[in-house]
Amino acid sequence: MAEIRLEGLAHSYDGGKTFALNPISMTFEDGKAYALLGPSGCGKTTLLNIISGLLKPSHGKVFIDGKDVTNVITDDRNIAQVFQFPVLYDTMTVRKNLEFPLKNRKLGKEAIAARVEEIAGLLGLEDDLDRKPAKLRSDLQQIVSLGRGLVREDVSAILFDEPLTVIDQNFKWTLRNRLKRLHLATGVTVVYVTHDQTEALTFADEVLVMNKGSLVQDGTAESLFLEPQHEFVGYFIGSPGMNFLDVEAKSSILTHNGMEIGKAAKEGLNGSYRFGVRPEFLIPSAKSGLEFKVDRIEDRGVFKLVHLSKDDFKFIAKTEESYEAQVGGKANFSFDSERAFVYDTNQKAVSTVSPSSEGGN
Repeated sequence: MAEIRLEGLAHSYDGGKTFALNPISMTFEDGKAYALLGPSGCGKTTLLNIISGLLKPSHGKVFIDGKDVTNVITDDRNIAQVFQFPVLYDTMTVRKNLEFPLKNRKLGKEAIAARVEEIAGLLGLEDDLDRKPAKLRSDLQQIVSLGRGLVREDVSAILFDEPLTVIDQNFKWTLRNRLKRLHLATGVTVVYVTHDQTEALTFADEVLVMNKGSLVQDGTAESLFLEPQHEFVGYFIGSPGMNFLDVEAKSSILTHNGMEIGKAAKEGLNGSYRFGVRPEFLIPSAKSGLEFKVDRIEDRGVFKLVHLSKDDFKFIAKTEESYEAQVGGKANFSFDSERAFVYDTNQKAVSTVSPSSEGGN
């Protein structure tokens, strides 16, 4: 188990012309589970490979338990890494693949056998231990690869690079829960890379949202959903993502094409901004709020997605299943003043928004 600290970490693959990873300083606390969440190409794997020692950063340092390991080779960092695609010895059986990391640590035969049986039971590999990986389906091969990463009990941290990509969809939930239980039982520090928000939000104690090489926000699943401090977080997390609208601020009054939207809680706001509110926090109103045209209603069984339009913009509201409206008709919606935000030109939240008397409740 280990604390991993990053100081001014940045990386460029082309000598500094462009950066795949912009400067990041943060600490992964000992024993916690973290997820690096973001789209392909956002810098997640680059960051993971720097932590493991597969890649030396262009700038900054990596510390493990207070020791500078920036120039320390992977083997000496005592970190296990599981890659997106299986890394296995095809000439060995599944059992021998799982035994291999333990034999390298010179554990006794009985201890090795017991640990292999434990991991095989956790991952559902008991019936495949004496088969060769090449004879297994691709998703089972990846599960064996997961087992190789998990089998050592003395690692400082385990790094997962999108490990469930090739896993059968029906088994993902089960496997993710097993990994979570293992983490709780061992207390090892875990960093888990994924582009799947469900994986990140259900597995990790803390989620780090990345975009275009930068860490844009970190926090719990709840805080990222309720208080998105960056436009990208509002867009990327949630289904559907946040509704956005270009607005002008004058003395904190927000308008769009002359229509008043609300008042920013921050005083003295002037200039061009973006208004954002999640579909969950658009609230049906009898008469108050903004009046929309109802374009379409998707009934999802336990909730409805109401597609709305007004003048030159469209919003989506997520309502209770019992909500009724006429497609092609009019409907009024307000918004929760604690869950609507103003974003500046750097896409960062600068204020919450209260509905105006004209455009809210």
